[in-house]
Amino acid sequence: MQFKDIKGQTLTANHLTEIIDSGRVSHAQLFLGDTASGSLALAIAYAQYLNCEHRQHYDAAGPDGLRADSCGECPSCKKYQQLTHSDLHLFFPNAATATVKGNNISVADFQSEFREFLNAKHQTGTLDEWYEFMQIENKQGLIRERDADEMVRTLGMKSYEGGYKVAIIWMAEKMNAQTANKILKCLEEPTPGTLIILVAESSDKMLSTIISRTQLVKVRNICNEVRNASDEFRTLYVTWMRQLFKLNMASLSAWVDTLHSKSREVQKQFLLFAQESVRDAFLRNNAGLPSQIDFGDEKFNNSFPAMITEHNIEALNDAFNNAIFAIERNAYGKIAFMELSFRISKALKKR
Repeated sequence: MQFKDIKGQTLTANHLTEIIDSGRVSHAQLFLGDTASGSLALAIAYAQYLNCEHRQHYDAAGPDGLRADSCGECPSCKKYQQLTHSDLHLFFPNAATATVKGNNISVADFQSEFREFLNAKHQTGTLDEWYEFMQIENKQGLIRERDADEMVRTLGMKSYEGGYKVAIIWMAEKMNAQTANKILKCLEEPTPGTLIILVAESSDKMLSTIISRTQLVKVRNICNEVRNASDEFRTLYVTWMRQLFKLNMASLSAWVDTLHSKSREVQKQFLLFAQESVRDAFLRNNAGLPSQIDFGDEKFNNSFPAMITEHNIEALNDAFNNAIFAIERNAYGKIAFMELSFRISKALKKR
């Protein structure tokens, strides 16, 4: 991946190439931002530039304003383009599938699939798309202790090709505490010529000891602020809110069944979208800010924001947080969604 192939991230790309050119490469970095906006692609392009044998520098603004880029032609670049470089090590959430079973699975079991996925999605595929690609159904992927053991072992070895050894941990927030603690030593006492890049969409669930040992690179969100507000999500949300006013149990039960039939990651994304929709309505109703979300229903667009006030916004936010927490921990979806529905219905009546 070259920086010129990543749209909308010229400022970040220029910052990254300047860091390398000045010799100020931190051994542990955290690229924080949406994968769909290019956080993972930037991490890979950064590693490619770091190991490029013939870096290209532009006297004037280069392609899309870039100050520099990897050549894309040297042996190292060609291997990075295919994600097959011997010193590039990828770590990512994984789970048992229909073909890879047992209690001892790790990233080693899915390397070829993950590379295929990244190449197909131009390194901007989302976590939900990766789960769908793996066909793990309703399971939640994790970065496991065995993965951390493999990273420690790999980074302790000499570079195969003489350049930097690079470990990229995608969706680093999917490490549990045990996994994160195992990589602390790598972050604190790295072997020479080692670069560890953690790529995360949110740092809220990451250990502070991990965050404090990394250099932060914030990746600008270039996607539409409501890109997750697909037609399906908007329809689900509008139908749901209207049912909560009537509390028709038969209709509500059918709605819950519809959401329950989807993967856990889609369920979580919908809840995040719904929570953002409530926040958007509150800001529109109480701060006079323009709405960022169009539900495709003019009557709903105009009437719903008035339902969210200072009297119920906190209760609504807590209800969504609890439901998201439950889904992430494999709670039974039907119960979680029905309980959330009752809490929202109650809160809306306190406006």
